[in-house]
Amino acid sequence: MLRIISLNLNGIRSAWSKGVLPWTVAQQADIVCLQELKAQLPDLTPEMQQPDGMHAFYHCAEKKGYSGVGIWSRQAPDRVVAGFDGGEFDAEGRYLRADFGNLSVISLYLPSGSSSPERQEAKFRFLDVFFPHLQQLRAEGREVVLCGDWNIAHQEIDLKNWKSNQKNSGFLPEERVWLSRLFAEQGWVDVYRRLHPATTDACYTWWSNRGQAWAKNVGWRIDYQIATPGIAAAAQASTIYKEQRFSDHAPLTVDYAFPA
Repeated sequence: MLRIISLNLNGIRSAWSKGVLPWTVAQQADIVCLQELKAQLPDLTPEMQQPDGMHAFYHCAEKKGYSGVGIWSRQAPDRVVAGFDGGEFDAEGRYLRADFGNLSVISLYLPSGSSSPERQEAKFRFLDVFFPHLQQLRAEGREVVLCGDWNIAHQEIDLKNWKSNQKNSGFLPEERVWLSRLFAEQGWVDVYRRLHPATTDACYTWWSNRGQAWAKNVGWRIDYQIATPGIAAAAQASTIYKEQRFSDHAPLTVDYAFPA
């Protein structure tokens, strides 16, 4: 069995102070994909750089206190690749790939477009350059799991207030169509939805800090494990952990009947 966890930390130092490492160790995960480190390597303590029993790899943003992704793994990967095209988004620390035999696991953090029209345009640029990259990944013939904060809710059942969010970043028609094309044209699989095709309120992975979104469960499902068909078909269970809060996102865990 292979256990993979994905979690947006909204700051590794903040999540660390809330006990994310002891929880992660207790889960006995094989691979942990982290997003939004909001730190650079010199900011990380020795324990963060070498967490208990894990190999750790990070791709930090050039801008301080911004973005960044990481991968922890029990087994040392055969290869680690930071960035995907050498373009503007690699400088933002949004993509980290680790290869284990015929399996690639990628920690991914898509841009958010909610802060300004300029950032929404950047998000659309990311989608434009990332779609062909995903096609190339499929063409490699490997099993791939893309874990992370995609900043897009795909369907109406993926967020509480879908009607009022149809013109907001994260639920724009163009973003949703992009995800649909990923599944229909390239054959990628939304693993959580494969296992839980109709779940609504229990599926959310992110809650705004505004109002009482967490208390009222006014959430969005924007964290995914999206995989190639072979390993997606091996997914046995998927859970979203909400008993303890490490950030404004909840950890998404998937167990695959796949060699660890």
